Amino acid sequence: MYIQKQKVKNIDLKKINKILVIKLRAIGDVLISTSVLPNLKNKFPNAEIHFLTEPQSGALLKYNPFIDKLIIFGRKDKGYLKFLLKLRKEKYDLVFDLFCNPRSAQMTFATKAKYRIGYSFRLRKYAYNVLLKSRSDYVHNVDFNLDELRALDIDIISRLPILKISELEENFAENFYQKIIQNSDDIIGINAGGGWESKLWNLEKFAHLADMLIDNFGFKVIIFWGPNQEYIFEKIKYLMKNTPIIPPSTTLLELAALQKRCKFIISNDSGPMHIGAAIGTPTLGIFGPTKPQLQGPLGENCTTIVKSDLECLGCNLTKCNIGNLCMNTLTVEEVYHKIIEWQKLYERK
Repeated sequence: MYIQKQKVKNIDLKKINKILVIKLRAIGDVLISTSVLPNLKNKFPNAEIHFLTEPQSGALLKYNPFIDKLIIFGRKDKGYLKFLLKLRKEKYDLVFDLFCNPRSAQMTFATKAKYRIGYSFRLRKYAYNVLLKSRSDYVHNVDFNLDELRALDIDIISRLPILKISELEENFAENFYQKIIQNSDDIIGINAGGGWESKLWNLEKFAHLADMLIDNFGFKVIIFWGPNQEYIFEKIKYLMKNTPIIPPSTTLLELAALQKRCKFIISNDSGPMHIGAAIGTPTLGIFGPTKPQLQGPLGENCTTIVKSDLECLGCNLTKCNIGNLCMNTLTVEEVYHKIIEWQKLYERK
């Protein structure tokens, strides 16, 4: 079902001692890909598992219990050929390329591993000796990754991403919240940022929604922000009649620690959305140009909302030429009532 072409006669998984997993680029995509790790450890309990990614995502894997060695190499790093030679010297038995772009294909091929698993995208087929059919257009990204394991008949015991933080980050969050809120207060997290212009719900609507949650339920609201996103919390704070909580600049793991203590999170489709879900916080993802059935948050009690009556929904365009209708026509009231239904909330009288 999954294998399109197999260039090795027999696949024998009995003697797998060292495994490399490759996933490059976006924070959310890399985090979702960690779902393969407990399944690999379950199948190969004595194998050494290495994970190769890029600097912007590597921090999220720092405390992952299933990774024996984390390898970081950025697109702008020098010494690429030397790096490829180092990969070959590792003598991997099995390599999973979960990204399958030209660069990750080169990395996979350079390992000369006995089994190299990847998708049969054009101009990259040379890199793999087990080529798979891609279901990326109609299954969630987590299953796009797990299909590489299914192709080798590896049992799937979990579909959830793995994100761990240390006591250092836990203490950071505890110290921050202790200074500004009471222990009994429920904190609601808002992430109004995103990697694409077309993914962004209006900041004025986020501000209005935050005020409604504060006024009607007595919640505290924290506005999360990332590098070069000061304008987000500044504008939301300016537009709100209540005063939101504004955290300092954080690392990704500190962000995860702050999100972990939230009652729930409301977020555009973004890396922080996936961080919130992976750390175990109920998360509502606001979607438009991307499809929640392919990229929605994974975790217990996570959900999404879309303006479902639009034909152009899920266009996957980074910029919209018709006014970003999917995000701009989604009203505050629609999101608010979705939250009430999802969280089973009752307004204060």
